Amino acid sequence: MENLKNKTIGSFVAEDFRTAAVFSKYKIDFCCKGNRTVTEVCEKQNIDADILLENVLQVAQSENNGSIDFNSWPLDLLADYIEKTHHRYVEEKTNVLLPFLDKLCKVHGANHPELFRINELFIGSAGELAQHMKKEELVLFPFVKRMVKTKDSDGILSQPAFGTVSNPIAMMMNEHDNEGERFREIAELTNNYTPPVDACTTYRVTFAMLKEFEADLHKHIHLENNILFPKAVVLEKDFVVVE
Repeated sequence: MENLKNKTIGSFVAEDFRTAAVFSKYKIDFCCKGNRTVTEVCEKQNIDADILLENVLQVAQSENNGSIDFNSWPLDLLADYIEKTHHRYVEEKTNVLLPFLDKLCKVHGANHPELFRINELFIGSAGELAQHMKKEELVLFPFVKRMVKTKDSDGILSQPAFGTVSNPIAMMMNEHDNEGERFREIAELTNNYTPPVDACTTYRVTFAMLKEFEADLHKHIHLENNILFPKAVVLEKDFVVVE
């Protein structure tokens, strides 16, 4: 048990995504801040590490009923999955949520002024995520796929314009942190996505969609921060890079 306390939160979730539910229950960020150890998190949040690990191990050792082992996937497949599943999800849902939030501000803003700040935050998120995903799709992901292809063919890897894969990864992780902070504020303003008693159907649907959006974003960031990015850094070390 003591050795597990020095293991990072992200590595637990990378090995078995079902453990994410345990960390979420304790309000532990497993995606943007998944590089912290159990000891670090428990000391900062005043959590009993032994009880937390018991809960995590109970889930990890239970029968796996079809949970996907993303940690075993080749990196090119994982990059494709993130783009086709999570990037497309963000694109589709932002197009629905933006007009819904605008409508809520117009109809309910007088009685619920926090809606204006929620709307402002989500507009910012939609814009930043759109740019962020394009950088991944046009720059980072193609290089990751090129590394996989080059390794499979024993070729030589030419140096990319950004120098080393760690550079765009550092930028992406910083942008992930920004989105994590943005959604923490949205969750607080919405009382963890709990609609008020006078909420209409659109109000309730919008809050439910925001909650789902945050959950998808957490998984999206986890797959990159805790699996794709660190493995890409390791993979790059296998090559002799030429200019």
